[in-house]
Amino acid sequence: MAASDSVLPTIAIIGAGIFVRTQYIPRLREIADIVVVKAIWSRTEESAKAAVELAQDFAPNVETKWGDSGLEDIIKDSSIDGVAIVLAGQVQVDMSLRMLQAGKHVIQEKPAAGSTTEAERALSCYSSLPNLFPYKPIWAVAENYRFEPAFVESRKLMNDIGDMMNIQVIVEGSMNSSNPYFSSSWRRNFFGGFILDMGVHFIAGLRMLVGCEIATVSAISRHVDMTLPPPDNLCALFQLENGCAGVFVMAVSSRSPKIYWRVDGSKGTVQVERGNENGRHGYSVLYYAEDGKCEKTFYSFSGVNEELKAFVQDISPANKKDGLIGHEAEPRSSYIEGARDVAVLEAMLESSTNQGATVNVKKF
Repeated sequence: MAASDSVLPTIAIIGAGIFVRTQYIPRLREIADIVVVKAIWSRTEESAKAAVELAQDFAPNVETKWGDSGLEDIIKDSSIDGVAIVLAGQVQVDMSLRMLQAGKHVIQEKPAAGSTTEAERALSCYSSLPNLFPYKPIWAVAENYRFEPAFVESRKLMNDIGDMMNIQVIVEGSMNSSNPYFSSSWRRNFFGGFILDMGVHFIAGLRMLVGCEIATVSAISRHVDMTLPPPDNLCALFQLENGCAGVFVMAVSSRSPKIYWRVDGSKGTVQVERGNENGRHGYSVLYYAEDGKCEKTFYSFSGVNEELKAFVQDISPANKKDGLIGHEAEPRSSYIEGARDVAVLEAMLESSTNQGATVNVKKF
């Protein structure tokens, strides 16, 4: 979309932390031809100004906002179509609802909520919004794994492997107290800590790949690395609604990091493995055909870029038809999809507190 063709949608960024500085600002720079960044807000003036400086090369008129008065400015600014909320997890939902109630479209960082109870409350509040406006503001959750080309293409390959027989998801990470993300205290405030905050990514990848919901889980969690919040290890058995079973293993702090998703079928296998190739970070997709031959394709990371483009497209004035100002979010970024990821992790953690008892995953 060119500026001469239509008025570009305008957004504000709520938050100015490390993820905004290292991901949101660079990715928004790449799509500056389809969206205008009007303001960046933080709790403190210093933090907001630091983020604004990084964005001024592609958003020369971006405004610095901070504190309660800055939030009110954004809420009352009718020229701002949407907001990207990138805050501490325990305050994101309330901030999202506050912006939605003001008629702003919202893309909120994952996880969708700290628990399914919070997600249910949020959805109840969200459902009442049509009574307040002639349209329903979009509420998207920024789960970039559902937008990664590797998972999009792997989902297509699933049609060629026959009946699913078993599934493996192995996540051996290298998170420790020296990692800059660890300094964000909100990650220690979730039920399940890192397991929930990081785990929703891998559950999203799993659900995207198999195209089927997880019905039941049985899991055991442990706390091994005392520099991390508990738990930091999780081993789970899960069963899909179609009857296929699989294992989900997550070790937050590992000396040999490795992340992959593998689905064995009656006619072949699909495996998505995180790594790098020729200096590019991304995913290798391996497809094993019925004859045992392997086809390998590498896809660079681009999920954050793609999810932001989808949100911008959803709120673009060019998409307003018949007087409507909003419509449903792109299905992959809907709030309900994010809530379903949380529900799976929560069920696993609940099972662990009951010595591995089978738990039904809450449905949304």
